[in-house]
Amino acid sequence: MSDAKLRHAIAFEAARLMYERVESEYFTAKRKAAKRLCRGTVKPSDLPSNAEIRDQVQALARLHEGEARTQNLRDMRVHALRLMRVLCRFRPRLIGSVMTGHTRKGSDIDLHVFSDSIDAVTAALDDEGMRYEVERKQVVKHGESRVFTHVHVFDTFTFELTVYAENLANYVFKSSITGKAIERASTRELEELIATEHPELALEEALAEQEEAVDPYQLFRLLLVPLENVKQNPRYHPEGDVQFHLLQVFELARAERAWDEEFLQAALLHDVGKGIDPFDHVGAGVQALEGLVTERTLWLIENHMLALEYKAGTLGFRQCKRLEAHEEFEDLMLLRELDTKGRVPGARVCTVDEALDYLRELDRQNKWK
Repeated sequence: MSDAKLRHAIAFEAARLMYERVESEYFTAKRKAAKRLCRGTVKPSDLPSNAEIRDQVQALARLHEGEARTQNLRDMRVHALRLMRVLCRFRPRLIGSVMTGHTRKGSDIDLHVFSDSIDAVTAALDDEGMRYEVERKQVVKHGESRVFTHVHVFDTFTFELTVYAENLANYVFKSSITGKAIERASTRELEELIATEHPELALEEALAEQEEAVDPYQLFRLLLVPLENVKQNPRYHPEGDVQFHLLQVFELARAERAWDEEFLQAALLHDVGKGIDPFDHVGAGVQALEGLVTERTLWLIENHMLALEYKAGTLGFRQCKRLEAHEEFEDLMLLRELDTKGRVPGARVCTVDEALDYLRELDRQNKWK
């Protein structure tokens, strides 16, 4: 095999390892690929560059994921830029796969920010109404223990902010494996990158659309959280409050249809109207969710009480026939069954945020298909 062909083969194998998430570092992927393909040793100068591997990763992504992958990368970069502008006083830097372009399903957006006060960073997020969690992680390297502070931001995409001291803003961060400086982009550099790699995008218009866009999951949360204080008739709901009931039904639905985002939304949201109008919770719920969920999800919610009457044999003939003729009839009756089962006192359930995070991730995966 000629040197050029070998170099290309190593680049392709290294890209495959990174695309399939076997490896996350270029250097390690190169060495493993070279070891698999070569009997003898390979000089470092003969190994492919990071750029060559990145090109192969992107080619694999285009092959397996098509145009959706390109659009997703563009959207992630625009969302990254929006948050970087929000955090501008902390001199944010974009790093990782969103900057380099070899994103994969489930990739986070990684940012470095610089502040001596974590409260100042979280206050900026609070001002934007963003949901986040602060994590402090202890890492031991070369016998030295260090504590890293991460802020996980849950938006349309998930961000991981690593917070460093202000005096490190100009520090050159290096890979722990290669010893080389990691690739990163400032706000201005990211704007230039988007203009170069996504010339079809009207950037300021896209950012304005993001500002105006409604995040349905934030609205779902606003509807779900107060339901913890909405009690129910113990004769029909011995499990307790509305929120606990909905989380039970969601867990049961996830066991049945873990992949079905629309059905899972119906399971989690079918009784949210009880926090708005307890005398017509179906109508109130449908009105609150219209435009936020699909027609299928809305139909399941709108008819879940009629399904109870259908099962009890008290529903009128014409309405019975209307339900039976609908293409979602079987799913409606499954939702009805799970609604009835989700009434167990003390059952183990996830939290509202965990349920919404699951649905948000499912939504992200479906957009890649």
